[in-house]
This record gives sequence, structure tokens and C-alpha cells, in this order.
Amino acid sequence: MCRHLAYLGPPVTLASLVLDPDHSLYEQSWAPSDMRGGGSVNADGFGLGWYPEGDAAISGGPVRYRRDVPIWTDENLPGLAGSIRSGAVVAAVRNGTVGMPYGQSAVAPFASGHWLFSHNGRVPGWPEATLKLAEQLPVAGLLGLDAPIDSVFLWALVAHRLGEGVPPADAVAAVVDEVETAAPGSRLNFLLTDGEQLIATAWTHSLHVRRTPDSVTVASEPFGDGEWTAVPDRSLLVATAADLQVTPMEGQL
Repeated sequence: MCRHLAYLGPPVTLASLVLDPDHSLYEQSWAPSDMRGGGSVNADGFGLGWYPEGDAAISGGPVRYRRDVPIWTDENLPGLAGSIRSGAVVAAVRNGTVGMPYGQSAVAPFASGHWLFSHNGRVPGWPEATLKLAEQLPVAGLLGLDAPIDSVFLWALVAHRLGEGVPPADAVAAVVDEVETAAPGSRLNFLLTDGEQLIATAWTHSLHVRRTPDSVTVASEPFGDGEWTAVPDRSLLVATAADLQVTPMEGQL
């Protein structure tokens, strides 16, 4: 499984989220503490997505930096991450599922318009288990997938609903419900943001949240200072920098 995080709040450097803290995402790439049987290291690439200051939900959208190498091998990253500030960030390190392709296009965060998306988990039996779900997508969308992996397919399902005007929390919840029905036992921890709101799911994998009066951070594993709270399994988290709601998903989908 991968490790990922999302942050909304006052602008901070990318390094302060990804590189500098104790047990940062950088450290989690080789020493994760809660992979739950989904591999041992996250060395199959990494990605950073952020919204330039003053452009959280305005024209221009997010910027991404993705590599298909272990995060600790990128000599340019410390200088880059230390010089960029943002109030909305998504970052991930990848542990690729055996049998699925590797490469930069397979690394989160994925993007469309103002949205950034990350998936931590796997869909058992993919792609055969999700063939009926694929029928929801336009043929051009299927042919244009960035990479033939489950995470990109899940993003396509969410993005399709967003494009139809479905509220983001409803879009995420619907995809989790349909994928779990089609492929029971799926691990579906999602992060979705447009730079102003954050939607996350905890679905059979670890997720934690840290609140301050003016920020929210969600991550696969706690890092740095502050008080972290485990998000209950099978929960939907909806947050802004100033507000946070966590609701159970089972029985309400």
C-alpha cells in the first residue's frame, strides 16, 4: 500500500509537511509503521501536488511534481520542497501492486481541472472485477487513462461524477460503495481536494487527522508534532481549514 497526506491551512513549505517532521512521508517511504500486509516499503515513486499561493481555487489550478523513483533518490527535492509554500497540498509515496505497471503516470496525486486525488489501497481482482463499473465511463475516457492501474481507474470514476455535477463528498462515497460491492475487500482510502475543501475516506486502511484552529492535516500515519486522532474505519471525512466532519459510511451509502 502507499502512504499519503493532505493539508489545508495557512501556507507552509512542502518540506515542512513531507521532509522535515519526525516520521515524515519521506521516512515512511522506507520505514512505514502500518502497511497492514500491503508491502514493506514505498519505493515505486512519489508525488507532490499543491496550489500556488492565492490560487487555491482560481484559474490555473494545482501544480504537480511526480517521479517514478524512490523519494530519497531525488537530489532536487529538498531545495524544491523548501522553497515552495502552499495552503493546500497533497503528497504520496507509492508501493505499486504486484502485476500493475510502474512509471510516473501511475504516481499520485492525479489531477483534473482544480482537483487533486490520491488513493491508498488496492482493488482485488482488478480489472476484471470492475468491468461493469467501467461501462459508466465514456470510451474516450477509458482510452485516455493516464495509466492502466486501479488507482487511476478509481480517479476516473470520481472525476466522471464530479464532471456531472455530483457534490464531491457524494461522488467519493458513491464510488467507494460501488467498488466495494463489485470487489469486496477493497482498500479504498481516498484523498480529494480542490484547494478549499478536503474529502477523505478510511476504508480498511489506516488514516489519521490532526486539527489546529486554522488547519487540517490528514495522513496515512501520524508525523511531526501535534495531536493526531485515528479516523474510524469505513468513515467519510469532509473538511475545510476551519471545519471538520467525520461520518460513518456503512449503512448510509
